[in-house]
Amino acid sequence: MLKHLFKWIFKTSAIRMKFLLITALINCAAYAQQAPNIVFFLSDDQDLYLHGMKPMHQTQRLIGTRGTTLTNAFTTSPLCCPSRASLLSGMYAHNHRTFNNSASGGCNGMHWRKHIEPEALPVLLQRKGYETFFAGKYLNEYKGREVPPGWNEFYGLHGNSRYYNYTLRENAHNKTYGYVYLTDLLRKRALKFINERVNNSKPFFLMLAPPAPHHPFTPAERHQGLFDGITALKTPNFNKVFKDKHWLLANFEKIPNITLDIMDIYFQKRWESLLAVDEMVAAVIKRLDRQNQLENTYIVYTSDNGYHIGQFAQPFDKRQPYETDIRVPLLIRGPQISPGTSVKAVAGLIDLAPTILEWASIPHPARMDGQSLQPFLVNSDVYDAAMDKTYRRSLLIQHHGEVDTYNSLCPWGRDDRLYECNWEADCHCQDAWNNTYSCVRHFSYQVNRLYCEFSDRENFVEAYEVDKDIYQMNNNVNEWLPIERGLYSLALANLTRCAGAASCADIILK
Repeated sequence: MLKHLFKWIFKTSAIRMKFLLITALINCAAYAQQAPNIVFFLSDDQDLYLHGMKPMHQTQRLIGTRGTTLTNAFTTSPLCCPSRASLLSGMYAHNHRTFNNSASGGCNGMHWRKHIEPEALPVLLQRKGYETFFAGKYLNEYKGREVPPGWNEFYGLHGNSRYYNYTLRENAHNKTYGYVYLTDLLRKRALKFINERVNNSKPFFLMLAPPAPHHPFTPAERHQGLFDGITALKTPNFNKVFKDKHWLLANFEKIPNITLDIMDIYFQKRWESLLAVDEMVAAVIKRLDRQNQLENTYIVYTSDNGYHIGQFAQPFDKRQPYETDIRVPLLIRGPQISPGTSVKAVAGLIDLAPTILEWASIPHPARMDGQSLQPFLVNSDVYDAAMDKTYRRSLLIQHHGEVDTYNSLCPWGRDDRLYECNWEADCHCQDAWNNTYSCVRHFSYQVNRLYCEFSDRENFVEAYEVDKDIYQMNNNVNEWLPIERGLYSLALANLTRCAGAASCADIILK
């Protein structure tokens, strides 16, 4: 009945009124039924543009086909720690102040632990009566000193992604594992949590954050070699140097053949490492179904950021503002979401916390910069943002370059302030002090643009018409009218200072 009413509203009302009415109806319906469970799968460095979802047949079938696929989903920071902080807080990096993966960059730093984490998503859900469970990679600089607030059960990885020989904070204690494949252990912990809830009427929030397909790209033994012969995807910008790009890309040479061979192996292993994640997703959904919990459970699958392998002659990493690095997979199924549909409205990872809070009938905190996706999700079968002449969204993309690593095997000095320069990548450095930028990703009717300003000595600017240049091979900023550049620069200035959903809804760009 509600769904038919939603469709009528979308066909007969103004856009703003539609959203207000739908939100009110959803909230009323939520109070009238049992609070839903929420399961959240977060992979690590899984791209979308390079077919990163291709190995995950079960995940696509059990979540995408049984739910909806959000085709314009983006991280707002293409790096693990700031992206995960945004996901948990619903805030842009300039507000939660986790700027990169380092302790000096705020990763699991004092500001996060004192001001942001105590009011993050799991805390709000726990206050509402949810039982909360986390297993996997938390934040890169998390070292297991204590269980973060908001989690009833916690199995958090110390530091960055690993597959073997790792330490977990397991509730009150830290425990070290040797030859136990981490993704399989996470699956075991999650299934145990679900099993113990047979006679428990409380709703739960279960979050699983496996290491795959992050470096060192280690597949489970049972999956090794299953993608032998697969090579890195050769996009039109693969191993090509473009001098119209910012310094880090424009000043390196093409990748030599020996490194290209390594990249093919890494591409293959990334896919193989995802097979255990695919099995984990299927096992959790099967167990929910067996416990008669599935129909009242929202399930989300996404990644903290994308990844590039060879694009613009950058061997393998993230941290760049291009589609490979900022687009992420996002699949959602659950109550009132029509199966086999797609959502073309823009979704940022900052939007997931407000969306989850709406599912749990918790008011959206004013400090969150994101907005709920629920109106788009429940109308995925009747509403197409791409055809709506009134739809627009400007999303901020931010990155603060990491520095101060030195490799004597590479021809760079400490004073160059570069990062991740290693022999595997033929000393192509993955980050630098001047790889610090802010971008606006602008969508409206027949408009799909990327505009970036870099914090360097050149005040470098890049701009792309993405629909016409999907691989960002032509920086056409010099073709823009001065007034266009001025408006985008003003919008970017506003977005980098915004705080809260109201001020982070750009009013400059049409």
